[in-house]
Amino acid sequence: MIGPLIAVTGATGAVGGRVARRLARTGVPVRLLGRDPARLPDLPGADHAPAARYGDAEAMRRALDGAHTLFLVSAHESPHRVREHTTAIDAAVAVGVERIVYMSFQGAAPDATFTFARDHWDTEAHIRTAEVRHTFLRDNWYLAGLPAMTGTDGVLRGPGGDGRVAAVAHEDIADAATAVLLDEGTDHDGRVHDLTGPEAFTLAEAAGELSRVTGRPVVYVPETREEAYASRAGYGAEDWEVAGWVTSYEAIAQGELAAVSDAVPTLTGHPAKSFAQFLVENPDSYRHLLPGG
Repeated sequence: MIGPLIAVTGATGAVGGRVARRLARTGVPVRLLGRDPARLPDLPGADHAPAARYGDAEAMRRALDGAHTLFLVSAHESPHRVREHTTAIDAAVAVGVERIVYMSFQGAAPDATFTFARDHWDTEAHIRTAEVRHTFLRDNWYLAGLPAMTGTDGVLRGPGGDGRVAAVAHEDIADAATAVLLDEGTDHDGRVHDLTGPEAFTLAEAAGELSRVTGRPVVYVPETREEAYASRAGYGAEDWEVAGWVTSYEAIAQGELAAVSDAVPTLTGHPAKSFAQFLVENPDSYRHLLPGG
């Protein structure tokens, strides 16, 4: 298969790397972007752009010159993330990129409880004003994050209350994104696709599933906002980052991540992975919870 050039950002990351590998297997022209070109995967038919940071307009213009479609994975969280995104978007438009597929977050809104979801809304708003075709893929929490955020003491803690989360697997996000990127029609133009798992569950239910698969007690301990900030005070993170951690749980408590979408099966042709299935396929994700892990 051949087609117009697709530029993939974040190609060393969990989502961008998976998308890059899927695209390369189809034979479409792919250009990989990353802050450190030496870490970019060596994929057949893919070329590597020079080092390009989102906030460096000139470098982004060089990296995107000749690309038809840009898969824009959001930058690492920072106080300047929206500015970095807008610089990258403007660079893409300036060199003639015709289409942007942006990895956003479910519930993105100017007043979203999750503070980082507000960054995604601002980025979406900038793309909407640009002269470019666009699609927004709004993923939910990552399934991989649930065991990762569970301590070796077997406790998952946060101010999520009894809210539900329709967490999704990286593999399903990558499959859905690849399907959209390879579709050269206009069906996805201006569309928002929420990418979720097949069900919404509470954090207590997630802990129960981890108990089942590890064979040890794993519990969810709901925190108040004050307790959540206090329990994370020792990480040495900046205030804006801690606020993002805490409000991601509060978004669950508020019901903002409970909606289940059929976008994954519709776009990919296969069911979205459940948390139980994810754990079966990814035993390393909870190895730290096992004896001697």
